[in-house]
Amino acid sequence: MTASPAVGSNATGTFRSFANPNFRLWFAGSLISNIGTWMQRTAQDWLVLTELAHVNGASAVGIVMALQFGPLAVLLPFSGFAADYFDRRRLLLVTQGASGLLALGLGALTLLGVVQLWHVYLFALGLGCVAAFDAPARQTFISEVVGEADLANAVALNSASFNGARMIGPAVAGLLIAAVGTGWVFLINGASYLAVIASVSLLRAADLHPRVRAVRSRGSFVEGFRYVWGRPDLTAVLVMLFIIGAFGLNFPIFISTMSVHAFGAGSGEYGVLSSTMAIGSVTGALLAARRAVPTIPLLLGAALLFAAGCALAAVMPTPWLFGVTLVIVGVAAQTFTTSTNSLVQLSTDSAMRGRVVALLLAIAMGGTPLGAPIVGWVADVAGPRWALGLGAASGLVAALVGVRYLVRHTGWRLRGALKTSA
Repeated sequence: MTASPAVGSNATGTFRSFANPNFRLWFAGSLISNIGTWMQRTAQDWLVLTELAHVNGASAVGIVMALQFGPLAVLLPFSGFAADYFDRRRLLLVTQGASGLLALGLGALTLLGVVQLWHVYLFALGLGCVAAFDAPARQTFISEVVGEADLANAVALNSASFNGARMIGPAVAGLLIAAVGTGWVFLINGASYLAVIASVSLLRAADLHPRVRAVRSRGSFVEGFRYVWGRPDLTAVLVMLFIIGAFGLNFPIFISTMSVHAFGAGSGEYGVLSSTMAIGSVTGALLAARRAVPTIPLLLGAALLFAAGCALAAVMPTPWLFGVTLVIVGVAAQTFTTSTNSLVQLSTDSAMRGRVVALLLAIAMGGTPLGAPIVGWVADVAGPRWALGLGAASGLVAALVGVRYLVRHTGWRLRGALKTSA
C-alpha cells in the first residue's frame, strides 16, 4: 500500500522550516561544511586534471568519481539498515569526523609535495566508504529534525544549502588554487566538518521527532528491495534517477573538460563556471521548497528541461554563454533530484525509509561508477561537447520512463500534462 504523503500546515511557505530552532542550527552547520565539500571537489578535480594525469585527464576524473560514489552501491546492504537501526545523530558524528580526517590527510600529502594519482584514488575510495553510511543517515535525519509535515520543505531547503555552497565553494577554491595551491583547500575542508559536528551536538534532543526503528532480522536488506519492487511508482522514479545520475549528473567532467579543452580557461574561470550552475541549482531547490507534494509529472518535466539544457550547453561558443546555459541545467537537475528525494521519503513507510533512501542514494551516486568513466572516455576521445550530448540523451530516456509509468499505471495522457506538472 502506498503511504500518503504528509502535507505541512503552511504548504506555500518557502522558508517555513526555519521556524524550527533545531533546523536553523542544522542548516547553519551544514552550509559551512557544504562550502568546504565543494571547495575540495573543485580542487580535487583540478589536481587530477591538470597536475597528476598528464594524459586522459577526463578519464582519471571519471575514475575518481567512480571510487568516491561506488561504495554507496557496494555497501548498500549495510548502510541503509544502519540508518534505520542505529541512532542517526551518533552515526552522523562518527561519519562527519571521519570525513574531516580524510580531507586533512589528503591536504597534508599535497602540501608536502608527495601526492600521487593513486593517493587521490585511495582517499576518494575512503571518502566514498564513509559517505555510504553518512548520506542515508543525513538525508533521513531531517525527518527527525522537522517532522513529517515539513519534510518536503526541509529537504528542499537542505538541498538549497548544498547548492548555495556550490556557488561559493568552487569560486573560492579557484581563487585559492591560483593563490596558494590545492593542499590548503583540502585542509580548509577538513576544518569545516567541525561546524556540522558542533551543530549536531547542540541540537535539542527534546525537540527531535522520534521515529520507528528497524528490527534486526535476517532479510532486512532484501525487504527494502521487495518494498520498492512492489511499488511501481518508486520503481519508475528510481529508474529515472539512475539514468540521469549515471550519464547526466557528471558535472565535474562536463565543466572541467569544457573549461580546459573547449575554452582554454584557467582555474579561476573553472571555479566561476561551477558556481554559475549553482545559481540554477539554488533556484530549483527554492522552487521545490514551495511545493508541499512533488509529483512524477514534475519529474518528467524536469528531465526534459535537463535534456534541453545539456544540448544547449554542448553548442555554446564562449565560456560565458556556456555559463548561462549551466543555470538552466542547474534548475532542471536540482528540481529533478530534490523532488525525487522528497517524493520517495514522503511516500515511504517510516521504518523502511533508511533502506529506501540508501537505495535512492546508491542509484543516484552509485550509478556514477558506470556512467562517469564512459562520459570521461567520450570527452577524451570525441570531445567534451559530445559528453554533454550524452547527458542530454539521458534526460530524454528518463522522460520516456516517466511517460511509460504514467500511461500504464495512472491513465495519464499528454493532454493536460503541463498543467499537472505545474
